[in-house]
Amino acid sequence: MDLTINSGEFVVLLGPSGCGKTTTLRMISGLETVTGGNIYLDGRHVTWLAPSERDIAFVFQFFALYPHLTTYENIAFPLQAEGESSAAITRRVNDVVDLLQIKHLLDMKPGKLSGGDRQRVALARALVRRPAAFLMDEPLGALDADFRERMRAEIKQLHINQNATTVYVTHDQIEAMAMGDRIVVMSAAEVQQVGTPTDIYYDPSNLFVARFIGSPGMNLVSGRYSDGSVHLVRENRYVPPEAWQGTFQAQNLPNNGDIIVGFRPEAAEINDNGQLKGEVYASELYGAYTMLHVDLGNDTIVHIRSDRLGRQSLGATVRFDLNPEMVRFFDPQTEMAIMQR
Repeated sequence: MDLTINSGEFVVLLGPSGCGKTTTLRMISGLETVTGGNIYLDGRHVTWLAPSERDIAFVFQFFALYPHLTTYENIAFPLQAEGESSAAITRRVNDVVDLLQIKHLLDMKPGKLSGGDRQRVALARALVRRPAAFLMDEPLGALDADFRERMRAEIKQLHINQNATTVYVTHDQIEAMAMGDRIVVMSAAEVQQVGTPTDIYYDPSNLFVARFIGSPGMNLVSGRYSDGSVHLVRENRYVPPEAWQGTFQAQNLPNNGDIIVGFRPEAAEINDNGQLKGEVYASELYGAYTMLHVDLGNDTIVHIRSDRLGRQSLGATVRFDLNPEMVRFFDPQTEMAIMQR
């Protein structure tokens, strides 16, 4: 990994379990020893410094509160360890509990708190130190869906108010897309792509990112490029936009060369005269829209986001077109995106 995180930036490390997100976070904090490379914090070489010397606050997934201490004592503990005066501790604890609206919990112990309140206390304990950077390791993973949504907004608002550099680990792409200024997509201990949520979603750098980001992920249909068209399964044929034709020529894409066509569910539009067609395999109503699962043939299923009032019956043939600005192409050999020129 070779990554620069800017001052005041909210960067999310996103990837499946076991890809190295938490290990990376622990190396930044000093809890894990690196085997190579260097870590710098505000220009200071901290690779071999102890965690206490790095001026970093760590928020863990499972709160890590002292069960025998009250909320006030848990929040104040880092300041006491640093030898701050009683007056300074009281002032800073009051500031942070006002910010997180947990003043009414100060005399309670963790065992009496809800999951959401415990997470607020854990955040308060990190915030009270006013560190150079915050590291958060799936801090919302133990909360139910309702609390997660609320805490997502609160953490992002805290970040904006504090303007604190934050590195946030999650395997939840919704969290990553909603909270991150930039997202670092990881797989098998390697960085797959770094970019804004918009970049990651609309311009995935490879097939892994295309599949991993989105619910469902990007539709990926194998085809063969010949005479200006991509021949897909059955009689389906897609004519790439003119701008892409020049790209294929510049990259010497061979006639009858393999290629993968990628598009998001919302890039497809049901149209009676559409150039692509398939049979409705399944239909799911999500309230605001209907997700159609369409079989193009040879068990090639694509997902199409349709109007919520759409009434396509199972087995019915539907035709659709693709928004030319939202279509992407991939090399099946390298699995890398073909970059438009």
